[in-house]
Amino acid sequence: MAQLQQHRLPTTKQLRYFVALAEQKHFGRAAAQCFVSQSAFSTAIQELETLLEVQLVDRTNRRVAVTATGNEIAVLARLCLQDLNTLAETARSHSKPLQGTLRLGVIPTIAPFLLPTVLPLLRTEFPELKLLLHEDVTESIRAQLADGQLDAGLLALPYNLPGLEEMKLFRDRFRLAARKGTELVDPENYTYSRLHSGSVLLLREGHCLREHAIDACKIRDSQKLTEFSASSLLTLIEMVDADLGITFLPEMAVGSSLLQHTKIETYPLKDSNYREIGLVWRRGSARGKEFRTLGKSIREHYRNSVEQ
Repeated sequence: MAQLQQHRLPTTKQLRYFVALAEQKHFGRAAAQCFVSQSAFSTAIQELETLLEVQLVDRTNRRVAVTATGNEIAVLARLCLQDLNTLAETARSHSKPLQGTLRLGVIPTIAPFLLPTVLPLLRTEFPELKLLLHEDVTESIRAQLADGQLDAGLLALPYNLPGLEEMKLFRDRFRLAARKGTELVDPENYTYSRLHSGSVLLLREGHCLREHAIDACKIRDSQKLTEFSASSLLTLIEMVDADLGITFLPEMAVGSSLLQHTKIETYPLKDSNYREIGLVWRRGSARGKEFRTLGKSIREHYRNSVEQ
């Protein structure tokens, strides 16, 4: 019996639960993330500790602290789960492409503009594909791709993405956005140098759209930026609609529901100001060919919608 116990291995469920606990450092939140009751979750963690004959976490009334050994086990558990995902991906790659579940991360400055147009067409083109969408900021999507929590991501480039492959899909140009009749800018004779001090509104730091706008729209004088920033595109648009400043919006936002019922107008910029929209995935993924097929479809559907 002792010899049988010695050869028992952790289950996928136990590893997945422990990785969630190492990330959340809270039994309730980790259990919710895994869609299981807290009692069942706690039992699984205790069983894993018994099986491995090591304490993985220190438990107190208020918090959970992962032990030094637990941190090492968490890293190895993530790698094991990634290897299992690769195994499944390899098997799927030999069957019909783009079927089954695909976990796709999308940043908030792409999701509300691109997905309503592209998703219905993708469902028609690939009826056996089940897209699970996860909206988050770029850095979080990058980390989840590396950890195997996501399969692919729709991001704005450039961005430092070590360990990931990139497929550029199309350019998304920036446009000047201001309330109609504003005195903050003359849209017909716009130059950045003529803007009033503190008149440019942007998303707060952490959103890649902020950095892309600064770079693409050649925002060099920080005095032109207002001391306030928005946490979301919706807030940014509301601030511009209230004539609190001007901003730079991606072209794919034009005609979207976010700009409906506002007095905001957008204007093309003379220079070549754009961000690249790209599809990314883990380097060496067995589903790389599938992802490229998906990227080509997204590119084609978006271009067709723009031309209509």
